[in-house]
Amino acid sequence: MSTVAEVIDAVKHFTEEEKDEFLARLQEIAFEDAWDRQMEADAKAGRLDFLVREADDSAGSGTLSEGPRGM
Repeated sequence: MSTVAEVIDAVKHFTEEEKDEFLARLQEIAFEDAWDRQMEADAKAGRLDFLVREADDSAGSGTLSEGPRGM
């Protein structure tokens, strides 16, 4: 499947259960992509620079703590 029309045609043949799964997974993808794009745009625009400054300030004053485990 390489075109939107082919995808739409395939979805028309899904069972209700398959349609529900498809819509749920599609929504997850769209949300993740939008969030990633927004974070990238914010970083490029300098809107996240304050995080680096805060970390530098904390490191310089000796108050920097380790993040949660697994991060």
